[in-house]
Amino acid sequence: MGGLCSSCFGSSAEESNLMPSPETRRKQQLEAAERRRIENESRGIKDPERVKRQQMRSEEIQRREEEAARTGGQPTLRWQQD
Repeated sequence: MGGLCSSCFGSSAEESNLMPSPETRRKQQLEAAERRRIENESRGIKDPERVKRQQMRSEEIQRREEEAARTGGQPTLRWQQD
């Protein structure tokens, strides 16, 4: 059984250098998950800025509707004559 070396069975210094620490690995996994989340959100969207503007506009309309509901439900209209 000659030819076997003891370094084949134990962890050597070279192997420990290849594996990142658990904290580093956790950080890398979080970064990768965040990248995947962002990629999935923008998948199939040609203009992500336009989508953001539409979402902001929708939120503003919803906020105004909620505010109108709190003030009595009837919007206040005023006639203006030039």
